Amino acid sequence: MMPAVPCRIVIFAKAPVPGAVKTRLIPVLGADRAARLAEQMFHHTLDQALAAARQASRLSVEICTPDTTHVFWEPVHLSGKATITPQGDGDLGQRMLRAVRRVSGEGAACVLIGSDCPSLTADVLLTAVAILAAAEMVVVPALDGGYVLLGLHQAHSWLFEDIPWSTANVLALTRQRAETLGLRVNCLSPLADIDEPGDLVHLPAEMASFPGETVAGKVR
Repeated sequence: MMPAVPCRIVIFAKAPVPGAVKTRLIPVLGADRAARLAEQMFHHTLDQALAAARQASRLSVEICTPDTTHVFWEPVHLSGKATITPQGDGDLGQRMLRAVRRVSGEGAACVLIGSDCPSLTADVLLTAVAILAAAEMVVVPALDGGYVLLGLHQAHSWLFEDIPWSTANVLALTRQRAETLGLRVNCLSPLADIDEPGDLVHLPAEMASFPGETVAGKVR
């Protein structure tokens, strides 16, 4: 499968430092286990994105993170399989808008994803990329009312400004604004992301034990 135009999957992720990631899960998992889960989900997301890129020659992968110098990213830097870019300042909307603006300015369509949706597979990513090849916007809704994937060709600032992030109104408001802008919204089936304790029922069995120690928590 090959997208009609260059396309980049941009993964928004933090280094899995205990106490700084998956904070809403800390009351039930503790800081260390929450960080280990975040690390597992990131590696799953990266693996799926790279698998998609192997099947589409004009599809690339980028990791957009607050701290590009953290030791956690060293293996990615060394592998050369994905680029790493800084998110910059601002709220989530400002940071995502900045990423879309940069990627589209480089002549590529942009597919924004997080790293907390185990159901976001290479097949789902390739389906979204294929839709975006012939459409203006593609979304994979989240069960909680947000979205786990947003694909665009252009940076429409109104889709990201003054959005009540982490609420059940994110997707509805985004779709309403897209339609007002004249953008046709292509929605795939909703998936579960893992943010709240109640979301843990959606974890695949291989992630439920949180084995090992988070690399980001080690002192080097």
